[in-house]
Amino acid sequence: LIASIDGKFVAASVAIIIGIMFDIMDGKIARATNTTSKFGTEYDSLSDLVSFGLAPGVMIYLWALKPLGRIGWLAAFLFMAGGALRLARFNSQVGTISSDYFVGLPIPAGAGMSATTVLFCHKVGIAGKVNPIFILVFIYMLSFLMVSTLKYNSFKKPELFKKMNFNVLVAVILIFIFIAAQPSIALFLLGLAYVISGPFVTMRHHKETKRSKVETTEIDDHKSSPILP
Repeated sequence: LIASIDGKFVAASVAIIIGIMFDIMDGKIARATNTTSKFGTEYDSLSDLVSFGLAPGVMIYLWALKPLGRIGWLAAFLFMAGGALRLARFNSQVGTISSDYFVGLPIPAGAGMSATTVLFCHKVGIAGKVNPIFILVFIYMLSFLMVSTLKYNSFKKPELFKKMNFNVLVAVILIFIFIAAQPSIALFLLGLAYVISGPFVTMRHHKETKRSKVETTEIDDHKSSPILP
């Protein structure tokens, strides 16, 4: 927040990305040390709202949306409000839905997409030339995705790593090399790919659910059919 107010938008973006790394680690450390608690869940949500709702909203507003006036700060507020609703829905659904998917774009992913967009534009030298309307539409899109019912992969399935073959391992190593060589471009492209993946994951999930229902119905019909002599 202070870096954004001082006009140091690259530093602000890096700080948000570091926050995402800590957010990924804190839950894993809590589960590994058996120190999870209801208090920790609520406190984590408050931290997420500041780090991934307020901070990115202020950064994007000061970086690109300020020339639009009221429309600009309303878009930044909508981003934060969408993130707050996303966190509230996530907390209310803990333990009631599968952890294999996130319902709606996770707020850290939305914040990361905002931060990597700033880094990408500075990297390619178009930071001062970006059309504010484009960023406005982009922020509205991220806000909508956070409160949508689209499903996003949580990558919490243990079989994802058990089934990892040699080719996938090589691809992962190449991705890490790309990130190390061109972090601004690589993180932007990876974030964009994840944001776009929501509709495709949702369609695949619906197809799997429909297929499972059809198979269950066929089995039930077979069990209930009379046995002919």
